[in-house]
Amino acid sequence: MDVRIPMNDLKPLAQHLGLGALLTELASSFGTVDHVEHWTQGEFHHDIVLRIPNAGQRLPGGVLIVATNCNGGVKELLCFDRVPDRLALWHSRCPDNPEFSGSLPPVLAAARTVHWFDPCNLLTPDARSELLPEHRERQTGGGWTKKACRFN
Repeated sequence: MDVRIPMNDLKPLAQHLGLGALLTELASSFGTVDHVEHWTQGEFHHDIVLRIPNAGQRLPGGVLIVATNCNGGVKELLCFDRVPDRLALWHSRCPDNPEFSGSLPPVLAAARTVHWFDPCNLLTPDARSELLPEHRERQTGGGWTKKACRFN
């Protein structure tokens, strides 16, 4: 088992700025890494929820949320003892947004990378989009998603 990651410290993991490199390090350091969820908010933010059964004493909790940009650049790591509710996570990030609510379990450890920026900026009505207006719809809380295909 890799001993480069100090107990309860996500900063060494946050040095992996790409999702692929981070997942490789997690597998090397902890063995099994289970993909639990993949949440998107708008076109440019992804939350990858991972369960790390062998976190042991090296992480304060067995759930790791990896926030990435649309290119897989790691922005933030959050460690929990259980999977948080998606809307509660966004409520903690953007507490002034009335469309997000809920209580977040304690964040046991966190680290941000050079890719981090305020994610609330992605949710404004004039937020950048690569989708043409006729091909997109607003997501709950803000941000754009591809318009659902509807058959009548």
